[in-house]
Amino acid sequence: MADFRIVATDWERDAARLGAVRRAVFIDEQGVPEELEWDAHDAVSLHFLALAADGHAVGCARLLPDGHIGRMAVLPPWRGRGIGRALLDAATAAARARGHRLLQLSAQAHATAFYAAAGFVAVGSAYEEAGIPHVAMQKVLA
Repeated sequence: MADFRIVATDWERDAARLGAVRRAVFIDEQGVPEELEWDAHDAVSLHFLALAADGHAVGCARLLPDGHIGRMAVLPPWRGRGIGRALLDAATAAARARGHRLLQLSAQAHATAFYAAAGFVAVGSAYEEAGIPHVAMQKVLA
């Protein structure tokens, strides 16, 4: 049995929990400038939280209205337990339910194998975003 669960939410309801995970991973751990982390997409996106058994947030992701998946993050002590894949699967299922035929994301270069295992393929060359190498990836939904 998993020691976490995935819930769909929105920014208005869960900005504090979503923001805490993203701050810990992107700003504190990876050094992403704070002004690049927060954007207008948060208010219009469907968000997902990975919650530990005690209810505290240990991971997150978002699905933009255009079918982009982003801001996937899992707190370091919780990595390697399937949380990232569960978040990605939840976002993919929501995209399907919304009628999206194509999912897109900007993968950190070190995570491309993770996304490839979920059916995403790289498109184009690597590029830098927030000082971190990234690769554009996409997945066609049947």
